[in-house]
Amino acid sequence: MALLNYQHSAATRFMKYVQVDTQSDPASPSQPSTEKQKDLSRILVEELLAIGITDAELDEHGYVYATIPATSNKNVPVLCYCSHVDTAPDCSGTNVKPILHRNYTGQDIVLPDDPTVVISTKDHPYLKERIGDDIITASGLTLLGADDKAGVAIIMDLAAYLIAHPEIKHGKIRILFTPDEEVGRGVAAVNMQKLGADFGYTLDGGERGHLEGETFSADAAIVTFYGVSAHPGYAKGKMVSAIKAASAFVDLLPRNEWCPETTEGYEGFVHPTSIVGALEKATVQFIVRDFETARLAHHEERLRALVEETSRMFPGITTEFVVKEQYRNMKEILDQYPQVMDHAQEAYERSGMVANRMNVRGGTDGSRLSFMGLPCPNLFTGEMGIHSKQEYVSVQDMEKATEVLVNLAQIWEENA
Repeated sequence: MALLNYQHSAATRFMKYVQVDTQSDPASPSQPSTEKQKDLSRILVEELLAIGITDAELDEHGYVYATIPATSNKNVPVLCYCSHVDTAPDCSGTNVKPILHRNYTGQDIVLPDDPTVVISTKDHPYLKERIGDDIITASGLTLLGADDKAGVAIIMDLAAYLIAHPEIKHGKIRILFTPDEEVGRGVAAVNMQKLGADFGYTLDGGERGHLEGETFSADAAIVTFYGVSAHPGYAKGKMVSAIKAASAFVDLLPRNEWCPETTEGYEGFVHPTSIVGALEKATVQFIVRDFETARLAHHEERLRALVEETSRMFPGITTEFVVKEQYRNMKEILDQYPQVMDHAQEAYERSGMVANRMNVRGGTDGSRLSFMGLPCPNLFTGEMGIHSKQEYVSVQDMEKATEVLVNLAQIWEENA
């Protein structure tokens, strides 16, 4: 059903939210990784209270919790709608200037603060589907922050609508806004008992109609080479360079397969994300990804074999190989609760869309939440060109996502 007689607030809220710098920091050990993320979270709490949600709160770790009270007397499972407030470290999020391009006609969008940044249908084919929509971009100097402030704005729009329309039957809905998703720690300190939800949905997807119930399984691998130091003037037969060993090791990695540049669909990969070193110690960090969790071990053994090959090339070098679990494919959990995806699909259909069930070549907060006891697929927001100056979002996509959330809450109530 369409949301009749309702003036959506998603776009207005979104353009306000993106002007707050909430960039997270992977090098920071604190929780949240940057205090400035709380600047937006405090605004959200104030707005939730103003809407009429009485229990909205921000905790010390940067999480916002709030409740849309049930309007049904049925025993309806408690839903959680979740989005993250932080933006990616990949591109500046300081002094974002959002621009609303009304009634987009298909032309190239030249961003005014840097005319070399052009958003075109050639580079962004999805724009062709959004002709006639109102498109929001940044000005050319920063990312926009649609990932994931579009999701935040959609949930806020949903909250305003449901509070204003108590005649709509739904169960209790918990709102969760998280920090640090972009640095892999989005739900590290969530209080699951306090959250008290049975099933969840993250709002952090892209194209309209996409319904994501499958992600990578993910590990981190850290390879360290330990060399032998000696004065370079008297190093013959003594010095063993960790830098050279690490460099040779990276050079052994395949260029035409097994890497992000050459894989797609359900193919996994191993990807070096950083190399840091000196004569005595050099470290290469990797992310290891596959949709089949069991195949992570295969990738890691293959990587370990390259470490051993490097060791033979550099007599005297010693190595360390450490693997750390990051997250697992949410499908392993969602398959146990098929109603979570099925209800979402029905909500899309009631909203006039065909649900396109997708896999995500990445992870979401929902990946971790699913294994923390909250089965949690990912819904679309319209965020596109993410982590870049060419980021954009359709206002109508955000409004359609709000409609989906209303329908979804009703479907859970009807099936209770």
